Amino acid sequence: MSDRKLRVGLVGYGVCKFSAAFGFQDHPNVEVVAVSDLIPDRCAELAAVTRCAKRYPSLEELVKDRRIEAVFVATDAPSHVRHCIEVLRHGKHVACAVPAAFGTSEQAHQLIDAVRSSGLKYMMFETSCFREDNYGMRQIYRAGGFGKLVYAEGEYYHYMAQPIDSYKGWRIGLPPQWYPTHSNAYYGGVTGGSFTEVSCLGIPSRIEHLRSAHNSYRNPFGTEIALLRTSEGGMARMAVSWDTPGFGGEMGRIRGQRGTFYGKYEGLETRLPSIRRPPLPPGVAPGGHGGSHGYLMNEFVTAILQERTPLVDVALALNLTVAGLVAHQSALKGGELLKIPQFQL
Repeated sequence: MSDRKLRVGLVGYGVCKFSAAFGFQDHPNVEVVAVSDLIPDRCAELAAVTRCAKRYPSLEELVKDRRIEAVFVATDAPSHVRHCIEVLRHGKHVACAVPAAFGTSEQAHQLIDAVRSSGLKYMMFETSCFREDNYGMRQIYRAGGFGKLVYAEGEYYHYMAQPIDSYKGWRIGLPPQWYPTHSNAYYGGVTGGSFTEVSCLGIPSRIEHLRSAHNSYRNPFGTEIALLRTSEGGMARMAVSWDTPGFGGEMGRIRGQRGTFYGKYEGLETRLPSIRRPPLPPGVAPGGHGGSHGYLMNEFVTAILQERTPLVDVALALNLTVAGLVAHQSALKGGELLKIPQFQL
């Protein structure tokens, strides 16, 4: 798009190795200036994989580098808000792995206040938003092919018979609806809307580390199913499950007053826009999570270069995340209907 090179720092190279997985190092408009991980061997591997010469022992040191314009935060989820605020405080744009906030709505308010006051760009890398089906739904929705959405479904099934390794064990016994954005994006990522209230039920797990006596969250649930009211006045069912074997991943379906999408569009609109994702820049691969990685990275980079708001900005990121935090509270209260805070820039 231009000869401009965005100077980027990458932080975090844990189990998922996300700092390298989204392909910043391959984008023609990016220079990876520096990388960081708390564990020296991981930091060295990240530097080698991203072809970067400069390493820092922590995010707190990396953000002091005045050459860096933007930072991708792929650290442990409990640290996302603290780390993103630290990046913004040093005058740099920030992108972050999911979820946007962890455990409390207070964190969400701290983050959006920091973004507002900084005037900088924030983007959450929600993979469902750039899966091919979700992208297609969004294009059709914007063209009026669905009309008002009556019903949406989203599901994130990730079987964990054994806990996934994580920094200080943060994934062990994690409440399912504290990691809700992969499923919630099958409404918010399509419409840009939000959820206004929720009733959620949880199912006690048969797996040891998903029982309340065996995890630090005192969380008894391996599966949580939320029924939500949408900002359009429709309904949505969003499921997250750690303890159901079989097919898994991120998936969703929607029904509107003018059409539906269950793998393909069926409805009243005959003149539809293209629902195929556009080509990526030369050298950038679509990557994992349904070919979404490269698209997320490119969206963040081009939003900065074009001086526009990225798709998954801080408001959408928090609306996708906080609905799940409130859903877990509802599950602990036996499905009590609870109001969900709303976020907007």
